[in-house]
Amino acid sequence: MSFTLKQAKYFVGVAEHGSFSRAAAELAISQSTLTEAVKDLEGHLGLKLFERRRRGVEMTHHGHVFIRHAKAILAEISNAEMSLAEERGTVAGSLNIGVTSLTSGYVLSDLLSRFRRAQPDIDVSALEDSAEYLEHLLIGGELDVAVMLIDRLRNPAALHSELLAVSPYRLWLPLGHPLSALESISLEDLAAEPQIVLDVDEMQDEAARLISSFPVKPRVAFRTRSVEAVRSLVASGAGVSFLPDLVYRPWSLEGDRIDSRDVSAKLPVIQVGLVWRRGASVSDATRMFLSVAQSFHAPRLR
Repeated sequence: MSFTLKQAKYFVGVAEHGSFSRAAAELAISQSTLTEAVKDLEGHLGLKLFERRRRGVEMTHHGHVFIRHAKAILAEISNAEMSLAEERGTVAGSLNIGVTSLTSGYVLSDLLSRFRRAQPDIDVSALEDSAEYLEHLLIGGELDVAVMLIDRLRNPAALHSELLAVSPYRLWLPLGHPLSALESISLEDLAAEPQIVLDVDEMQDEAARLISSFPVKPRVAFRTRSVEAVRSLVASGAGVSFLPDLVYRPWSLEGDRIDSRDVSAKLPVIQVGLVWRRGASVSDATRMFLSVAQSFHAPRLR
């Protein structure tokens, strides 16, 4: 017997919220129903999708693999619904979107391009600002929806979030770096390497946790708010950096090559998602944007 769409939806809900209790509340079902559905799904797949922790759950490697497929399945259902809606004609209206600096540069342009093709009569405006300020605007009704990192929301009780994709951190190295020859790279191997840190507001906590996880505190050679600066500095041999796959590109602006490698340590992941005000009336324009976004796969997101 195959797993059901409901089980896929419930699995994604738990993955998004990191907790069975929070996911059950959001999905308006009992926690026992949700737990049983995920247990049955794991039994059908023969794989463990979550590690149960004291304060919630974490996806296993198999969970990270399966969520891509679960999201794709749910997105296809959403696409079918959107296609039927488009048969009734395009929607008119306006849409106000919020983005952080990270998502504006690496998600928004492709997402908006797809949305405008689907809904050319909707007038779209976008605002880039800090995650904290975007939450303020969403709660105040000044934004319809935001595309941002959702694993560190400051006002989860007032905001609804939906996971779009998970992007793991990896190590960036200049081409030909001696560590590239190692079959496996550990944090101990990196102790003497100068670190280049991307210091943007939505990733500051992850950067701090990474630095603190080293067995010996590494030397931070550069802090910058520019991904392109990190790319150029790594490619030139000024240091190494840990960044999510979302922002990885193999070349710097100067045309130098950058290598990306896994590290044998537990590294952070970022969760990119949609956020809108809980309990708000969702306009047709917003609903169409949510539908397009749910079927969207940004480059390098896994």
